[in-house]
Amino acid sequence: MRYESSARTDASGTPSTGTPSLARPTSRRRLLGVSGAALLTAACSATGRQPGGKASKQPDPKGSSAPTAEAPDGALGVNFNEDPSNLDFTEMKALSAKWVRGFVPMTDELDTLGAPQQRAVVKLLDASGNGFRTILSMKFPFQTHARPLPKVGSPEMETQLKRVDRVLAAVMGKTDILTIGNEPFLETMKDERDARLNVFYEYIAEHVIAYRKREFPQGCRTRLYMGALNHLDRKEERTQATERWVAFVNRKPEIEGLDIHPHVDSLQAAGQYVQYVVSRLDKGKKFLATEFSLVLLWQKHMHDPIPTAYAEKYKVPPNTRVWQVIGNAIKKPFPQERWDDFLTMSPWFAPNKDYLTRQVQMFRETGKLAVATYGAVQIESMQTGWGPDKMPWIINPLYANRTVREENGRVGKTTVWYDSFRALQDS
Repeated sequence: MRYESSARTDASGTPSTGTPSLARPTSRRRLLGVSGAALLTAACSATGRQPGGKASKQPDPKGSSAPTAEAPDGALGVNFNEDPSNLDFTEMKALSAKWVRGFVPMTDELDTLGAPQQRAVVKLLDASGNGFRTILSMKFPFQTHARPLPKVGSPEMETQLKRVDRVLAAVMGKTDILTIGNEPFLETMKDERDARLNVFYEYIAEHVIAYRKREFPQGCRTRLYMGALNHLDRKEERTQATERWVAFVNRKPEIEGLDIHPHVDSLQAAGQYVQYVVSRLDKGKKFLATEFSLVLLWQKHMHDPIPTAYAEKYKVPPNTRVWQVIGNAIKKPFPQERWDDFLTMSPWFAPNKDYLTRQVQMFRETGKLAVATYGAVQIESMQTGWGPDKMPWIINPLYANRTVREENGRVGKTTVWYDSFRALQDS
């Protein structure tokens, strides 16, 4: 995509003089491998992270309303996206998880139901009261509703600002991190994924910053991030708009960093995400990874025949396809052993059983990870309309609560992810 003009615009969309202040990579070093040790770039300078994701001792951004709580550094938590209905705090504590993340859609439901009644808001405030630290992302689903980005000063923008204010009134000072935007480039109409997107989100960010400064002049618990960038492993997605996104984060002291969602088909692709971000973020800025997975790899194998060993053990026709096994588990949840066998016997899954460990290590070894959150539970939307071409998000979560039957009061797991997650809390 081409920048609309060589002139830079401020958050209100008004041109200002000078050239765009785009953050340039501080290193062109390419990733030579995918282990945690392979992710070494000039931008990945040490930031004082302690083992196990303990809080950083770096100073907070200067100025009024600066965050008052300790800054997270290398933490690992859980994510429920929009649906917390199956999220159980006892199960989260069994994982030793201390962080919980979800998102709230900034839609007309906020005009009628209100922010305090939104499922994600209710769950995160409850989580906070139960000793968890929390992240809320504000999702603007313009693509889903086929609506253009509101222009600054328009009635549509005023509507958005009122919705933002409702959310801020409910969560500012109560959540630990507020992320402005969920997946802005995917949630904006394709022909508007340029400077117009930047202007909208920068304007929203300035509004949020001003709200926090006005309402919490002596300091506020809630830290601010911009999120989240997608498909950074694809050259065509690294645009002037993504460069401007990072540049805005760098020049705003009130914004502590940005979010990424590396849903990929390999660790190499995830490494490209990370290298892009850490080579551009200024010193003191960090990143979140509130969603990440190998779902694009799983997708490539949904039409594969099932493993012979699995077919023989469970007396399944050998021409059965992977997606059909998952569909059977959705209809009639498997015993834990059968779900584990299905995954570990599959040649597309078995070589990646250490994915979660390696991915989190990669994030942490940059020294710039604030918090990463991984899918906690299988939510209803993962199984609705299941078929051969459905995105197999259902393989990702730590708890396999919809494909594994509950036994002796214990909820089903995706055992390899569950065990890796727990081990990472102590590493």
